[in-house]
Amino acid sequence: MRRRFCWALLAVLILAQICYPLTGGGARNRLTVATVVLGWLLSVSHALLTRGPRTAVALVAVATGGGFAIEALGVATGFPFGSYDYSGQLGPKLAGVPLIIPLAWTWMAWPAWLTAVRLTTTRAARIGLAAVGLAAWDLFLDPQMVAEGHWRWRDATPALPGLPGIPVSNYLGWLLFAVLLMAALRPLAGSTVDRTGPADRPMFALYLWTYFSSIMAHAVFLRLPASAVWGALGMAVTALPLAVVLGRGRRPNAGDSPADAAPDRAGAPAGGVDATR
Repeated sequence: MRRRFCWALLAVLILAQICYPLTGGGARNRLTVATVVLGWLLSVSHALLTRGPRTAVALVAVATGGGFAIEALGVATGFPFGSYDYSGQLGPKLAGVPLIIPLAWTWMAWPAWLTAVRLTTTRAARIGLAAVGLAAWDLFLDPQMVAEGHWRWRDATPALPGLPGIPVSNYLGWLLFAVLLMAALRPLAGSTVDRTGPADRPMFALYLWTYFSSIMAHAVFLRLPASAVWGALGMAVTALPLAVVLGRGRRPNAGDSPADAAPDRAGAPAGGVDATR
């Protein structure tokens, strides 16, 4: 039942994202807020159901709480993202930051972490890959949100080719905070976040869906070809190896539960992290 809950929530999230290009104006703004809330609920619920309260609380504290703190610092001082301001299109603000913004950090931080666990064998590599996997998502997110008028930079130079309006410092700031976030998550969340299992399939599906759907949306529906290319290149570092590993059904690395190597009746790994407890 609990596994089905995560899959059902993922399906609702995907439906909301499919509807995004079909809306405009206030309806699109409301759908943006709803999508972020759904993503946050999905990741936090999955952490709670598969690893327990400690992991869920750690995820919220580090990603949601830390995300708000770094955003408030950024709005107030310009560090580390550059000087920027949020519009009023994304709902209520606190300290100049829309309340849904830290939820977005949490939404993608959890699948990025699990992807890194699936692909790496050492903690340092895991932190680095998870940070890149989260920060690279911003190559899609910021161009889209700037185009919608949700926030803007006072000085957007230097910028990546084809992505005017967003300084390079923004992406470097994301990477810096992502490293700090991932480094703090493991000691706070406990050892259960050091392995993956069948119950993590919804998060892997979320990460791969985000990657491939973002490429298509930016290239075709949102008319943002440059961000489609930059995002495709950036997230490919984690998304493509994940797709290959899952497609091949590769034997587990040090980050996997030992039982993951044994196929279940459906041909998928059995055992691992239990989502039904």
